[in-house]
Amino acid sequence: MEISPTLYVVATPIGNLADMVPRAIEVLQTVALIAAEDTRHSRTLLSHFDIDTPLVAYHDHSNNAALERLLGHLRNGKDLALISDAGTPLVSDPGYKLVDLALREGFKVVPIPGACAVIAALSVAGLPSDRFMFEGFLPAKQHARQGVFKALLRERRTMIFYEAPHRIKDCVADVLAVMGPERVVVLAREITKMFETVKRLPAAEMLEFISADSNQQRGECVLLIAGFAGDEGLPVEVIEMLDILREDLPLKQAAALCAKISGIKKNQLYQYGIEHPL
Repeated sequence: MEISPTLYVVATPIGNLADMVPRAIEVLQTVALIAAEDTRHSRTLLSHFDIDTPLVAYHDHSNNAALERLLGHLRNGKDLALISDAGTPLVSDPGYKLVDLALREGFKVVPIPGACAVIAALSVAGLPSDRFMFEGFLPAKQHARQGVFKALLRERRTMIFYEAPHRIKDCVADVLAVMGPERVVVLAREITKMFETVKRLPAAEMLEFISADSNQQRGECVLLIAGFAGDEGLPVEVIEMLDILREDLPLKQAAALCAKISGIKKNQLYQYGIEHPL
C-alpha cells in the first residue's frame, strides 16, 4: 500500500520549553524538512531538543515560489512539518495557504497539538468559555481600534485579542471609553514565562493597574473581554429585541411593543432607547 506524504502542523512552546510534547519532538526528528516562520528563532528550539532536520523559512512574506518548493517536497513523497515562532501555527501566524493547497492536492495534513496562547489564556480567565471569539491583533490606530470595540459592544461571547505590549495601555483605555468602566477585562501576559501575569479587573481598574506598573506593558499580551450582559438592568435579550423593533418602528412604538412582549416597563425601554441610539 502506498503511503501518502504528510504535512504535519506542529505546535511548539510559547515560552516554557518543558511544554514541548514528546510527539512533536518525534515528528520534527523524523520528517525530511521543517518549514519555520523564523529559522533563527527555531534553530534555538531544535538545538535544545537535538533535532537536526533541515530547516527552511516560510512566513507571511514568502512568495509563491517558496510555497511551490514546499509543495514540491510533498509531491516528491517526502514528509514536511510546519512550525511557527511559538504556539500553534496558523493562529495569527502564517501557514494557511500551505495547508489549503496541500489539502487541495490530496496530501494528508496532521495536527500535532500543543501550546496555544489563546486557549491557555481562556482557560485561566474565569470568563465564560462555552462560546468565545478570537479576533487576532487589534488595529494599531486608536480610531480603528475603537471602531472594532464599538462593533463588538453587544457581543455576548467572550472576546479574545492579541495586543502589542506598547499598545496595551491605550487598548484598555479604548475598552474603557467604548464599553464602560465595569466591563471585565483579563490581561494574560507572558504566559508560561518567568514573569507570567494573569489579572482580571473591571476596565477602569485594569487601566490603573497597567498605568501603575510599567512591567505590565512588556512581553506577549493576550487581552480577554467579557461578553455583553445587558445595560441598566435590562436583560440582553430584551435589548436585542428592542433594537430589532426600532430598526423599522419609531422608538415610542418599538418600546411599547417590546414592553408588551417582555413585561419590562415601557418608560424604561424608551429611556434606554434615547440614551443608546442605534
